[in-house]
Amino acid sequence: MPSGGEELMVGQAGILDSPEQRARWEGFQWTDDNARRAKEIIGWYPAGRQRSAVIPLLDLAQRQVGAETNTQGWLPIPVMEFVGRELDLPTIQVLEVATFYTMFNLAPVGRFHVQVCGTTPCMLRGSDDVFAACKKRGLKKGHTTDDGLFTLTEVECLGACANAPMVQINDDNYEDLTEASMGAILDALAAGQTPKPGPQIERQTSCPEGGPTTLKKMAERNYDYRPQWTATAGEGAQ
Repeated sequence: MPSGGEELMVGQAGILDSPEQRARWEGFQWTDDNARRAKEIIGWYPAGRQRSAVIPLLDLAQRQVGAETNTQGWLPIPVMEFVGRELDLPTIQVLEVATFYTMFNLAPVGRFHVQVCGTTPCMLRGSDDVFAACKKRGLKKGHTTDDGLFTLTEVECLGACANAPMVQINDDNYEDLTEASMGAILDALAAGQTPKPGPQIERQTSCPEGGPTTLKKMAERNYDYRPQWTATAGEGAQ
């Protein structure tokens, strides 16, 4: 594990455990609201199966750390140990989960964790332009900006290939990006604004740009097309 003086890449690149971090997080406890939420989450599972709550509790803990540090959040070792005690789990089993899922950050990140998809569809559709917009604003892959605002990570497929290229920033996806639109999103976040998530072009979710090309009435209401196919079904059927 890195010592306090060594540079550490963000996200999943390493586990940060130092006397300073232990001193800061050794006394971690739920807030009152999160204590109630944790109890509710554990109650989802039958007696003796509480370990199934490890993923949602790690997420809850990461969000609490984020709220306390004004970042997207991460999981210090003492916080993971706390989650283990909550579920009567050995720390190693908590670590096994936290190190498997990249949604969990094992080292500090910035206020906005910019995760750019670099897999084939996004690469072919312009992820290099997305990275270019990041670079122009001082973002560097695997690092956090000096002001603590942005952390940039390249990730694998985020499941929005029809809207490539795309990026996930904290809990929101931004899709159909260009260098200009990605730059505008970063500038808005830096200015304390909330940019519109989802497609950055004129389309709904992953529908064709400009609106539907078939079954157009479905865009207005749940229209029943079945009478066009059979006289005994749908609206107006006898």
